[in-house]
Amino acid sequence: MDWQELSAKSHYQTALGIEDELEKGNISEASAGLKELIEALGRSEKRALKSHLARLMAHIIKWETQPEKRTRSWTATIYNAREEIKDIQEETPSLTNEVIKEIWEKCFRAAKREAEADMNQDTAVAELSWEDVFEKEYEK
Repeated sequence: MDWQELSAKSHYQTALGIEDELEKGNISEASAGLKELIEALGRSEKRALKSHLARLMAHIIKWETQPEKRTRSWTATIYNAREEIKDIQEETPSLTNEVIKEIWEKCFRAAKREAEADMNQDTAVAELSWEDVFEKEYEK
């Protein structure tokens, strides 16, 4: 069975395939499927982490660029994204702060593009620090 292809399509179908192999007594095949499923789930969680980090950064960029448009909604979005990232890290301990640092620049570039598109203007924000993203207090 092509576990990599199956896990790319459906984690649920992969789990069913593993169950089927176990029922047939094919332990090594089930083990291969389980290994691929674990890797696929890790990739999925990393994509979620990237998405939340870019969204968080985009809102901070908008916060800094358009102070006259700050709302409680923006504040809530910043804090909710922080909580989502923390939850992902708790559920997937391999997604450490070091992993976040590795994807930082890529997420910042995506966030800047998103923020500028949302605001329909360029931003002077050239970088965000760890403190800006995870520690600074944002209040309307």
